Amino acid sequence: MHAYLYKSWQTVQLMLEKFFVLLPQLILGGIVFLVFVGLALVMRWGVERLSGRYQYARNLALVLGRLAQAVVLAFGLLVAATVVAPSFHTADLIKVLGVGGIAIGFAFRDILQNFLAGIILLLHQPFRLGDQIRIDEFEGTVEAIETRATVIKTYDSRRVVIPNSEVFTKALIVNTAYESRRAEQVVGIGYGDDIETAKRVIVKALSRIEGVLDNPAPQVLVVELADFNVQLLVRYWLASTEQEKLLEVRDRAMMAIKESLNQAGIDMPYPTSQVLFHDQTEESDGDRSRQREGWPVRRGDSPQPRSIAAVIHHSLTNQSKEPGEKRDAA
Repeated sequence: MHAYLYKSWQTVQLMLEKFFVLLPQLILGGIVFLVFVGLALVMRWGVERLSGRYQYARNLALVLGRLAQAVVLAFGLLVAATVVAPSFHTADLIKVLGVGGIAIGFAFRDILQNFLAGIILLLHQPFRLGDQIRIDEFEGTVEAIETRATVIKTYDSRRVVIPNSEVFTKALIVNTAYESRRAEQVVGIGYGDDIETAKRVIVKALSRIEGVLDNPAPQVLVVELADFNVQLLVRYWLASTEQEKLLEVRDRAMMAIKESLNQAGIDMPYPTSQVLFHDQTEESDGDRSRQREGWPVRRGDSPQPRSIAAVIHHSLTNQSKEPGEKRDAA
């Protein structure tokens, strides 16, 4: 027992002696690493300031600053390790990383994929901060383009975080990519109304709407001869591409179109339907043998047409009768 304790004490003494021998080198290595930490912060600040002069490159400046800081810190760590352990060689570390690089690559495949996609998005810039975009079912304003994901704020004030790999590979719609945007809606008029007159009325109504551009001029095109109306496609360009202003201008435009058509006496018909019961005929078709529904004719049947109110009254009357009364009636 005493021999075991003696060997343990000797091991502790040897470790303490090595620690005190390496203590100056550890202190020097720590000082060197702190110098590189300060240099990394200065490098990040300089890169962000240099890249941030352009408003559209704000996120790119942040990413480049972080990358510069990470590179300087990694280099400082290698230098500090060399100061502490002069026998340490960078080539040995590279060999170790090369052996485990494949495993690390498979383990962090998604992270690396999102990171590379984020760098490409920041460099290529298909959209910028403040743009309104649509990806799949998500639509909103871009708040941040990070190295891992893109953050958008939906129109109903919800935050959506989309991985950069999906943003990079999927179809993307940028609603605010251009200065103007076209809006369109279908307006139906009656078959008895003059189409040219309706076109002039609609164009004149749109010309008075604030936010509708005169150039390109609004267009009204006949797109379909429907069952109950003639459908006109109204197209006009908006000065703003933001969703909120777009909805406001469309609201004013549709109200102005409706009021102008009403004042001009142009009809805007809506679909109607007629319900016929199996024993109901038109008033002029009193002969049940000529009834178009094809139901059999019984003697004593009245050829008079029935209204919906009469049918409802008849149904309620039958429901209010007692079972005994129904049998007596039968």
